[in-house]
Amino acid sequence: MRVGVIGGGQLARMMIPPAIALGIELRVLSENEGSSAVQATTAVGDYTDVDIVLRFARDVDVITFDHEHVPQEVLAALVESGVAVRPGPAALAVAQDKLLMREELTRLGLPVPEWARVASAAELGAFLETHGGSAVVKTPRGGYDGKGVRVVRSADGADDWFARGGDLLVEELVGFRRELAQLVARRPSGELGVWPVVESVQRDGICAEVIAPAPNSSGRVADLAADIATTVAESLDVTGVLAVELFETSDERILINELAMRPHNTGHWSIDGARTSQFEQHLRAVLDLPLGATGTHREWSVMVNVLGGPIVPRYPAAMVDQPTVKFHDYGKEARPGRKVGHVTAIGNDLDEVVYQARAAAGFFE
Repeated sequence: MRVGVIGGGQLARMMIPPAIALGIELRVLSENEGSSAVQATTAVGDYTDVDIVLRFARDVDVITFDHEHVPQEVLAALVESGVAVRPGPAALAVAQDKLLMREELTRLGLPVPEWARVASAAELGAFLETHGGSAVVKTPRGGYDGKGVRVVRSADGADDWFARGGDLLVEELVGFRRELAQLVARRPSGELGVWPVVESVQRDGICAEVIAPAPNSSGRVADLAADIATTVAESLDVTGVLAVELFETSDERILINELAMRPHNTGHWSIDGARTSQFEQHLRAVLDLPLGATGTHREWSVMVNVLGGPIVPRYPAAMVDQPTVKFHDYGKEARPGRKVGHVTAIGNDLDEVVYQARAAAGFFE
């Protein structure tokens, strides 16, 4: 079984251990020599170059992704050459373009913030007038970790983006109580695996912490989140792991914020906290193997991202202080604000688990 991964970031890196355990040959097309997934990198090149990608895919059973930025023309060439691409181009198109994402989710009747496609300051101003004078504007492509997203309170608040050309997405400024994420995995035969819904804590647009399962989510919230993610996966024919980022609003609505068709930061807790991690499950799913159990080892798991670093030189003190915490290094150069790793604590007392994870992460600040 040979899986080709386009993109050599930390998500590809975290696929390596489960691939070894399952006897899967993992091959990675990295953007550069010093990628996070260097241990499995078999080619280095531009993922937007059709010829490079086709050569890479020649001897693998399936192609999957570390990110969603591979151009549609490259994906089409892979399919035309007979390569299994999972998730497929049609599903990835929805994740690549936020306007298309909103159109498809609206077509499916799923709950999303009120939104509009705007092409000028005048159209943005009209939306603001009907939505309390505040809104969120997003660039349709390329934004992540808070990039390409801003709150505006005047019609000229996105003039620099309009100057680049193209439409923008504008949404109501949602008054949310907390952010949730629901991960599911789906294989081509249709089998689904659903993990517990989690709560994510964002700081400066970047995921800082994840609590699994989300506190006070059993019953309606968990059922609704699972139903939404299942509907998205089945309706858009997603294969592999799908992450649905959600808002739980102050008036008890659940709204879809974003989609990611790959393993996701909000699922990293599953490496240590779930019976089957999102990375093992993704490999099973794209190879159309039976999915693993998604239950948890302990009642709570808390994942805290490490931003900045460095990590490795500080391991000894952190490990002595928190011997039950699990540490994960992404092999990245330390840089302020950069995700360079994460820590995960599990247990049956939430307060204690939160303390352990935060204390461990604190050694790397």
